[in-house]
Amino acid sequence: QVQLVESGGGLVQAGGSLRLSCAASGSSFPIAAMGWYRQAPGKQRELVARITGSGATTYADSVKGRFTISRDNAKNTVYLQMNSLKPEDTAVYSCNVQVLLKNYWGQGTQVTVSS
Repeated sequence: QVQLVESGGGLVQAGGSLRLSCAASGSSFPIAAMGWYRQAPGKQRELVARITGSGATTYADSVKGRFTISRDNAKNTVYLQMNSLKPEDTAVYSCNVQVLLKNYWGQGTQVTVSS
């Protein structure tokens, strides 16, 4: 069973930065894609950024140029560097990893951006 531990959320003023981390453990197989999703109150969960095992990245249009996703395969950890944060980035951010086509989710970390 894969366990995910997230860290790095918090409260920040608009224009500020935060870095989220998600460490995966318990997998006997290589981790394929890793990503971050977010869900704001009253809205559906949406993809923020995703990175494949080969390093190919995908970003939501709303975060392109501001957020950067990266991964450390030796540590089974995925990062999300968030710069120029906006109040509309406020949400619960959840880590997702895929192992053998099965999805695993972290518990979520709150990111709040004040105006």
